Amino acid sequence: MSTESITPYGTTAEKKEQVAEMFDHIAPKYDLLNQVLSLGIHKGWRRKTVKKLAALKPKVVMDVATGTGDLAIEVVKQLKPDKVYGVDISAGMMKLGEQKVKEKGLDQIISFQLGDSENLPFEHNTFDAITVGFGVRNFAHLELGMKGMYNTLKPGGMLAVLEFSKPRKFPMKQLCNFYYRFILPLIGRIVSSDKRAYTYLPESIQAFPEGNAFLEVMKSTGFKDVKWHPLTFGVASIYVGTK
Repeated sequence: MSTESITPYGTTAEKKEQVAEMFDHIAPKYDLLNQVLSLGIHKGWRRKTVKKLAALKPKVVMDVATGTGDLAIEVVKQLKPDKVYGVDISAGMMKLGEQKVKEKGLDQIISFQLGDSENLPFEHNTFDAITVGFGVRNFAHLELGMKGMYNTLKPGGMLAVLEFSKPRKFPMKQLCNFYYRFILPLIGRIVSSDKRAYTYLPESIQAFPEGNAFLEVMKSTGFKDVKWHPLTFGVASIYVGTK
């Protein structure tokens, strides 16, 4: 089953429209849910993702599927770039991100813009680096989204993707399957009132072409020197590649 066929609500609307609607619904509780559902581990994953770009010393960075801006904020904290552009299809999520960034005094460095990976509102060869945190599995068309990011990177620029993956070994495989199937939808339903949003998550993880399969997607859309770094027994992964 492809990522394109997995949608939040199963309606006739395009996937990107359904994903935007879903994130608008859960935006007020998103940061709390992230913290609860990942047991706080996601913060360390983000730090490791951004660290992969440190040697490049990028000055202009784009964070695709930026949500409430946590990865963009981590980019500023570690890399000290001149400018970070956060792009997302959910206006509700970015509104919260703008508040968060302003509170941290980073609103002159981080700005937000509505858009998606297939139709990025930037010229080709614009960015030194691009990050994506837990967003590529939500792309309506994975290859087109990857190509869109490739086009906006400068030659020599780097992409760093953080995404959920599926542990392969006992007992983590069994624990994750149980957690995704029973615990995550229950907590999501209690906290966010959008049951479908947290049944969509494990479905989208199952459909995502992780590991070497995703490296092949990266290569097919132009990226070179692609690498895969599993995290926390394979619960998540970092993927990097250059233009």
